[in-house]
Amino acid sequence: MTSFKVEQLPSPLNVLGEGPHWSIEHQCLYYNDIYGGTIHRYDYAQNKTYTATIDGFPVISFIIPVEGDNQKFIIGTDKKVTLIEWDGVSEQGKFIKTVGEVEFDLPDNRFNDAKTDSRGRFYGGTMRLEAKGDIFEARLGTFYRYDALKQKFVGLKKNIGVSNGLCWNEAGNLFYYIDSCDLDVKEYHVDENGDLSNERKVIDFTVNGARPSFVPDGMTIDTDGNLYVATFGGSTVYKINPKKGKIELEIKFPCEQITSAAFGGPNLDILFVTTAAKEFKSPQPAPAGALFKVTGLGVKGTPMHNVNLG
Repeated sequence: MTSFKVEQLPSPLNVLGEGPHWSIEHQCLYYNDIYGGTIHRYDYAQNKTYTATIDGFPVISFIIPVEGDNQKFIIGTDKKVTLIEWDGVSEQGKFIKTVGEVEFDLPDNRFNDAKTDSRGRFYGGTMRLEAKGDIFEARLGTFYRYDALKQKFVGLKKNIGVSNGLCWNEAGNLFYYIDSCDLDVKEYHVDENGDLSNERKVIDFTVNGARPSFVPDGMTIDTDGNLYVATFGGSTVYKINPKKGKIELEIKFPCEQITSAAFGGPNLDILFVTTAAKEFKSPQPAPAGALFKVTGLGVKGTPMHNVNLG
């Protein structure tokens, strides 16, 4: 029986904490507050979180370090991927340039979750803004891969409700993806170009065809190929065996809105988990919005990768 421990870390209570990315190089966790408009760096050695804003960007969907420059990052700003500079300590980051933009004809969309594969290729998807209505009402999002050489976005999947959790197995030939509105996790084969095929539903969270009390949100993976799915509204991260399609462990938290997870720490055996303090109905009580860590899971995560902008 797995004996694990959930602990709150010193961190601000985020409106909508998201996007955890563990940097092996810097031994720290970067993450963001989407509607708080902030980026964060949790320093593992110091057990301290640093926070910054970037002028002109009140909504920040993700943060990913850039390969080859330890003070540059890409962030999601509306429907753009934006390059910024941040020293990881200062309270202000600096806008550098817009890397690219999608969906000029869809003003109510924004980027949501995004990550990079082992080659540094960017993958990320869009969704309709939550303020525009029930997330289940419209499927206006698209899931993209960014071709750095051609400097263009390649659409991989259309008719997305809320583009969310994404991760690759250690070999890099299998990709897992969550559209929160599908209430499931899907698996794909990945070819040399980074394109997807052979869709397979790994697990379905509906209960006798009805919606559960949560939606699946962010996701990560361990070296054994097990998935860790955050549940927005479910107070839980589920450990899922994708081969069996079964939940093998429930990791409970003292707040409802669990948004994402990433393995980190010196041995990649600590699960860092982000949460949200405010949904669009009412604020949630503390410690909602905090950053948590889970130790004692007895597994290791796969390394996360910087983005290669070519």
